[in-house]
Amino acid sequence: MDLSGNSRILFLLFVGVFMGSLDIGIVGPALPSIQTYFIVNERVLSWVFTIYILFFMIGTPLMAKLSDIYGRKSIYILDIFLFAVGSLITITSFSFEMLLLGRAVKGIGAGGIFPVANAFIGDIFPPEKRGRALGILSSVWGLSSVLGPVLGGLLLNYSWQLLFIVNLPIAAGVLIGSIYILPKSVRNRKILFDWYGLIVLGTLVVSLAYGLNQIDTNHFLNSISSLAVWPFLVLSILLVPVLWKVEKIASDPLIQVDLFKNREVKLISSISIGTGLIQASTVFVPAFVIVALSFSTANASLMLMPIVATMAVGAPIIGKLLDRFGSRNIMITGAITMMVGLFMMSMFSRSFYLFILAGILVGIGMSTAIGSPPRYIMLIESPPKERASGQALINILTSVGQLMGGALIGAVIGSYAGKIGGYELAYLGIGFVAIVMTILAIGLKNKQEQIKTMNLSYDPK
Repeated sequence: MDLSGNSRILFLLFVGVFMGSLDIGIVGPALPSIQTYFIVNERVLSWVFTIYILFFMIGTPLMAKLSDIYGRKSIYILDIFLFAVGSLITITSFSFEMLLLGRAVKGIGAGGIFPVANAFIGDIFPPEKRGRALGILSSVWGLSSVLGPVLGGLLLNYSWQLLFIVNLPIAAGVLIGSIYILPKSVRNRKILFDWYGLIVLGTLVVSLAYGLNQIDTNHFLNSISSLAVWPFLVLSILLVPVLWKVEKIASDPLIQVDLFKNREVKLISSISIGTGLIQASTVFVPAFVIVALSFSTANASLMLMPIVATMAVGAPIIGKLLDRFGSRNIMITGAITMMVGLFMMSMFSRSFYLFILAGILVGIGMSTAIGSPPRYIMLIESPPKERASGQALINILTSVGQLMGGALIGAVIGSYAGKIGGYELAYLGIGFVAIVMTILAIGLKNKQEQIKTMNLSYDPK
């Protein structure tokens, strides 16, 4: 395929991923309006976020495996279509339950958009071009993080439904472009779908999400021991070895547990969980700023800009550096930078300028952790026919980290009754997570070892 063809495909994938990631950032400003519109309390309202992440986790391996069976193009088109249908359900919701249904459908579609788009990069681009392509695709996260809250604030002057109406023309354009631009799907009918794995995974993540959602951070120990929490958390833990066993015996497993035989995959999977924990910590930054610097709610939200703007600029740069310096050096540097930023937030939270500097450092680190390097590694280590499944694994583990991080950080803050000491302790703890990520990154392959593996796995079209 010629360069212009590759560029058109990359642009199409970029727009699709942008649409899915924008929905994550744009819904935050709408929550108060949604709460007033449907008259629900804060705990119930949180399901607008939780159910999206939950079905994102389910949709990721589901759609990745379907793309291995029916081809990337067909499933990418299906994912965009589901996202549009979910948006339409959300816009026309006459009840809160219908709104959650729309969010769930969107989550399934978005869960497929990301791994299938990344797998396309592995299928189409030669090894020396993958880092840059993944960097461009990863820059979507920073861009959408910046535009999401801003666009949300503007559209809320009219109605919260407008936040989701914008998805419809974008989805229509991506659907038409996908039909004419994306390369023809290659089907593999020999692969059988792993329904047992999907059922166990679905039950596991539903139990985990519900149990964590029911934790009362102001009465943490009492809530953990309540029937609304511990049975669901225990069930989710017990289902982990069950899922492993089911996937081991499946002829075509939903989650490629055999990938964990690879030391590199074990390391990057552990790092991905840490990435999710750190991502969850950024949700609490505005509240932290209100307590530490006495900012108003509106101004406190702007303190996320150093993080998200740095991510937007840093992701494509990281992609270019990736091809030159290798993923291990980039991951180590990013983890150390992120660690310094988190410790600065914890120790110098009352200094406006140091807090901004800390946000920039965290943003640089997150450009590596949620950007192209981990996906680059997984592309190299995954067999060509399992590339989508490998990308799905990263998304699942990152989402698990997000679910855990949100609950655990909230519990620490709640135990201090929302005072500054709770925030400082929480970010200190997340800083130690970044230390663990640094140690794990040191164990990754160097550039020469990576090139050797890459050449062995490259499957030219």
